Amino acid sequence: MNKNEIENKIKISPYIILPLISSAAVLRKEKKLIFLLHQAIKIKIHTTKIYESLLQTYLFAGFPSALISLQIASEYLPFEKTVKINPNMYKKFGEINCKRIYGNKFDKLMNNVNGYSSDLAEWLIVEGYGKVLGRAGLSLQEREICIVAVLTSLKFRNQLYSHINGTFRLKTSIRKIRNVIECLEFCGGKNIVNYGLKVLNEFKTKKRVKE
Repeated sequence: MNKNEIENKIKISPYIILPLISSAAVLRKEKKLIFLLHQAIKIKIHTTKIYESLLQTYLFAGFPSALISLQIASEYLPFEKTVKINPNMYKKFGEINCKRIYGNKFDKLMNNVNGYSSDLAEWLIVEGYGKVLGRAGLSLQEREICIVAVLTSLKFRNQLYSHINGTFRLKTSIRKIRNVIECLEFCGGKNIVNYGLKVLNEFKTKKRVKE
């Protein structure tokens, strides 16, 4: 995909914009983040979707990164309050969402994480899949494709593979996942794209999935 093709997709494809906004945020590409925010406004992506895409990046890039990107975005967008989950429901929603992503691999995931940190295993469900990914404003499918963009950008191989699998389980086509990864060249260059496509192709081969 050449530069013009990427820019054209950014201008007309809503499902491309949010993952790229997420990528620009975690890579600290502030000028590109601002450009993408303006494009999102032009194609009338709801500000809540933009807010949620940026907010969830703290799970992967930390609070400082999320604070910076949300501060930048707040200068251009009037964010509205979103509906929050009752804290007592974090664990319930977390388990539901995590099982939707991991399917029959859920128990194996939890056993693995519990093997080296029971605290992290609890936070994974309560904080990650419950408190954050269970929020309103974005569908789980939209959240997952943004997470794929973030994990590609940060080159977390095992987590990227898992979330490619999760995104596919949520009925996002391989073609759309590939398009998002290819468009990450706008934020991080061809090296990031090649990394993401390598993991995607590993997934396709192992799962025997066709585009």
